[in-house]
Amino acid sequence: MISKKRQIIIEAKDINKMFHIKSQDVKVLMNISLTVYRSDFLILFGPSGCGKSTLLNILLGLEIPDSGDVVFLEKSIFKDKDEDFRSEFRKRNIGMVYQQANWIKSLTVCKNIVFALRLGGCSNEVALEKTNEILERTGMSQWADYFPTELSSGQQQKVALARAMVTNPEVLIADEPTGNLDFESGQELMNLLLDLNKEGKTIIMVTHDLEYLHFANRAIRMFDGKIIEEINDTNKFISEKKKALKRGGL
Repeated sequence: MISKKRQIIIEAKDINKMFHIKSQDVKVLMNISLTVYRSDFLILFGPSGCGKSTLLNILLGLEIPDSGDVVFLEKSIFKDKDEDFRSEFRKRNIGMVYQQANWIKSLTVCKNIVFALRLGGCSNEVALEKTNEILERTGMSQWADYFPTELSSGQQQKVALARAMVTNPEVLIADEPTGNLDFESGQELMNLLLDLNKEGKTIIMVTHDLEYLHFANRAIRMFDGKIIEEINDTNKFISEKKKALKRGGL
């Protein structure tokens, strides 16, 4: 059971979202409520099209819900707030790792990360120091002067993680970060995320792969735009699913 004393970082309240596609209104999220606590490693999972990424975009303030609200660090990000507020809020508080990283192709690994810091107002000297530290931590120092497109998919995701973490955000959000990786590269990235979480970083990750659930302390299962299960013991959940598979029940 989650202790009531844990600090709430994000609270989504009664989120509904509908998209108008051709002549139809398609309900994507229905009455979604969830809470993210400080130092959580929370995984959102479910089949493709269940609403995971839409929910993530709403938590980020990239998508506006039709109804409901998101309170992030005790601030509503929608009520009486505009996109400029949300953009600045994301820049200061959130680090993002996507399935496919968006690089400035003309810049090296080092300069891509420095650029993120310069946008936040860091001097070039401080930005270089922080960049070198985070590349060392993620094991990517030797690739600093390479262009990201010269690296493997696994290496690129490590650099993407470094870029997301270099500003020391309150929350790290990862949207299918292992989707393009082989098994070994995926495990390496997940272990880096786990190390960050053990140090207290709050992480929210979207995946459709049950293999990664054991890295999380909590998981939210989605289906057809709804939360159908909240899991507070991911290892027990995985164990039960494996038993069901052996019985032919899954």
